Amino acid sequence: MKDARPLGPVVPNWTPPPLPAGEPMAGRYAELEKLDADRHAALLYKAFDGHDEVWDYMPDGPFASAAQFHRWMRGATQRDDILFLAIRDRVTGTYGGFASYLRMQPAAGSIEVGFIAMAPQLQRTRAATDAMYLMMKWAFEAGYRRYEWKCDALNRPSRRAAQRLGFTYEGVFRQATVVKGRNRDTAWFAVIDSEWPALEEAFRAWLSPSNFDAEGRQQERLSDLTRLVRSGSDPSLK
Repeated sequence: MKDARPLGPVVPNWTPPPLPAGEPMAGRYAELEKLDADRHAALLYKAFDGHDEVWDYMPDGPFASAAQFHRWMRGATQRDDILFLAIRDRVTGTYGGFASYLRMQPAAGSIEVGFIAMAPQLQRTRAATDAMYLMMKWAFEAGYRRYEWKCDALNRPSRRAAQRLGFTYEGVFRQATVVKGRNRDTAWFAVIDSEWPALEEAFRAWLSPSNFDAEGRQQERLSDLTRLVRSGSDPSLK
């Protein structure tokens, strides 16, 4: 008798999760709400103004005027294959960027966080990390099994951010696409549902007020807290 071909383990009681609807999310340091051109475009254009480098690895931008940015945002937020969320820093009270859910595949239990644009005022803040935590938390609590992060393989800040947030490096898709007339190799990262409970504890510990001194300096780095959860490190960052 021939050996049976191997099959993957059964996923018990599998039910595809819902698509995100853009309901507001609130954390200790960040708030997220569905991106709206009339409400957010002018505020975000002001935050991004003078920082064209934000768009270097993005499929769109930079934008020459507030009106052009508004038109782009109106079209982008009408797409049904991507859901954009505006990010508001609760400490400063200002909007500093946006992020999105895309490649939403409920039948596979997979969803991606991407198209992330953060102005310098939001970068490297507790609000920025809290926003990423809130989006990941929603996905796993909704029932997704896999949470993806992809970026241009040349975008080292994005690759470092993925690793810091607990995503496991899964490799590079060579010549994956063409962006703004240039080749793009795409680096892939993911978190899976079995890793989420430990990652959530890491996020909670890092975001706790007790992790920061009176000057706002962190006591423990998030990358140190997530290192024990990740299944591997991005070799390009060594």
